[in-house]
Amino acid sequence: MAEGRRLRADAQRNEDRLLVAAAEAFGRDGANASVKDIAKAAGVGVGTLYRRFPSKELLIEATYRNEVQRLCDAAPELAERLEPGEALRSWMERFIDFMAAKDGMADVLRVVLTDEGERLETRAMLARAIESLLTADMRPQAHAGDVLMALGGISLIAASEGRRDLAGRLIDLLLHGVLV
Repeated sequence: MAEGRRLRADAQRNEDRLLVAAAEAFGRDGANASVKDIAKAAGVGVGTLYRRFPSKELLIEATYRNEVQRLCDAAPELAERLEPGEALRSWMERFIDFMAAKDGMADVLRVVLTDEGERLETRAMLARAIESLLTADMRPQAHAGDVLMALGGISLIAASEGRRDLAGRLIDLLLHGVLV
């Protein structure tokens, strides 16, 4: 979308459905996910997909940005709805799922997202989301940036082992270190 221009409501709904379907497809099938299947899962024609995202690379980039924003937006909602430890755990689980989907797009993302400043801003956004979940009754030495790095390590280990269950157990260990 051009800067400052808003999509019509129906076009925005189509884009939202496309980005959700793309995240699921890229998480499952990696960059080899079929754009035809993504369009079908979103309930739109492939022409609608290509009008909005003229290349698969642009779709992957938009999907990545959308998933980062959704992950960050989830933090305040979880903090309001759940007890602090459960909110943090739920967000950590979502982060692991986000990283698994990102892994499916990794090769294309390396080409598309080359700006170091953008990478650092994404990291800062994620750290701010974690910061909003760390409460006064948690260990004061638990810094958001450290928690983010630990989660990154957990996601890499679990992915290399092909074991999502391992990520859950490692999150429990990380939480044990964060919670008083």
